[in-house]
Amino acid sequence: MRILVVNDDGIKAPGIKRLVQMAAGLGEVWVVAPAAQCSAMSHRITVRGDLEVKPYDFPATGVTAYSVWGTPADCVKVALGCLMTEKPDIVFSGINAGYNVGRDILYSGTIGAAMEALCWGVPAIAFSVAEEEECEVLNTYLEPVAKELISKTLPQNEIWNVNFPGCTLEEYKGILWDRIPDQNQYYRDNYKRTDRPDGSCIFSAAGLPETEAADGTDAGAVLSNYISIGTIKNMII
Repeated sequence: MRILVVNDDGIKAPGIKRLVQMAAGLGEVWVVAPAAQCSAMSHRITVRGDLEVKPYDFPATGVTAYSVWGTPADCVKVALGCLMTEKPDIVFSGINAGYNVGRDILYSGTIGAAMEALCWGVPAIAFSVAEEEECEVLNTYLEPVAKELISKTLPQNEIWNVNFPGCTLEEYKGILWDRIPDQNQYYRDNYKRTDRPDGSCIFSAAGLPETEAADGTDAGAVLSNYISIGTIKNMII
């Protein structure tokens, strides 16, 4: 199996290292990821300016890796259109630092990269985890969840969206399938205002996470200490 791994937190992020470590046990791994932090890029691509691509010494054995000064979707385009001589069997996107649930999936570069894979006819899985340091559930269930999803076939216009709760194994309750996106943002809009002497001001985003969500939703699952697994459909493909 040939796996392309991408993310939006940047090629140096802990999440992509963890994902590559797992993927390396499943087959041939290519990493093509942003050189810098690219969260909330959605499906943005670069149309003005060049994309600088450099070989990257990724800290994993037998991995071919490149950093790209571009967006997550750019990384998928460059990987599939320019770097890889053979199409991957699947794209892994993540592991994102912070849940990709509810309306937040519209902003997510992690989801955007997975959607770009669909545009090339390649199935994709997006992985995310709570921002807390606690990753017991992720460390225990990442590989078995990935293997199970690889074995399943989705329509060509859908991706898997997996979110791991930030709880201990003792608090963990199981897996909930077929979770639909919550209708609200998980990270509610919140901006810190800083006024300047010249009359201008600066607004700094500081989203406030929700503490409750509707039953049956992705946000509701992770807030109740379940792994959330659902699909997201691309209505254009």
